[in-house]
Amino acid sequence: MENLLNYFETIPSHHRAIIIVGGLTFFLLLEGIMPLFGKPYKKWKHAIPNIFFTITTIVVNLPLAFLLLKASDWVTANNFGILNWLTETPLWLYVIIGLFLMDLVGAYLPHLVEHKVKPLWMVHLVHHTDHNVDTTTANRHHPLESIIRYAFTLIGVFIIGTPIALVMLYQSLSVVATQFNHANISLPKKLDKMLSYIIVSPDMHKVHHHYRLPYTDSNYGNIFSIWDRLFGTFMTLNPDKIIYGVDVFPDEKKNGNITELLKQPFQKYEKPTIHSDT
Repeated sequence: MENLLNYFETIPSHHRAIIIVGGLTFFLLLEGIMPLFGKPYKKWKHAIPNIFFTITTIVVNLPLAFLLLKASDWVTANNFGILNWLTETPLWLYVIIGLFLMDLVGAYLPHLVEHKVKPLWMVHLVHHTDHNVDTTTANRHHPLESIIRYAFTLIGVFIIGTPIALVMLYQSLSVVATQFNHANISLPKKLDKMLSYIIVSPDMHKVHHHYRLPYTDSNYGNIFSIWDRLFGTFMTLNPDKIIYGVDVFPDEKKNGNITELLKQPFQKYEKPTIHSDT
């Protein structure tokens, strides 16, 4: 465990790039073997805006990583934050607690807030207006959302007292986890359900991408499923009934255009409707 943390403390940028590209490639290949939905779509054309937003996410996060490093160094040097107040904790438990807390404060919480606050929902909308969710959708986030998510991560570092090694480990796991749970793959139902008790599985997360409320406002988890179950935001829906997108923004052509997507947060807010049926 100590060697793992030492590695992530100084992980080279190109290693992080390998994790992103490697995960994307692996799940793209897996999608060809065991796809969830058989709806025909132009996979590579669909991927263009999603890859674009993956690149913008990297570009936005790169300079901000410096602030994360400084924040992590400060909490460590000043013995500040939850992890630094846990004395005589075994290293393995320290890492697990740190990862769970980072998942709560840096991922679940901002995701929940983005769905509840109108201006933030309009920014997050870019992620939800994908009509063909697959592994490339994982990092389909408007640049403004990248900044919002970063702010929560920075706050998380101060509250949790997270060392940079744990921040880098969490972010690396997060990339692969989101590529996995967005991937257009169909796992055996029993396996998917079993996984969903611990981590966010593909079937669990796809419910979140259903085009109608209340399903859109459920299953906010990033890596771990415990937060949805604990806070009552967990929902299930038969994968065969899931329709991707957002009901009040149905234009698939516009929702696949990079220019339109960049402007999406600034258009008029339309209140989603709650449906009792699917």
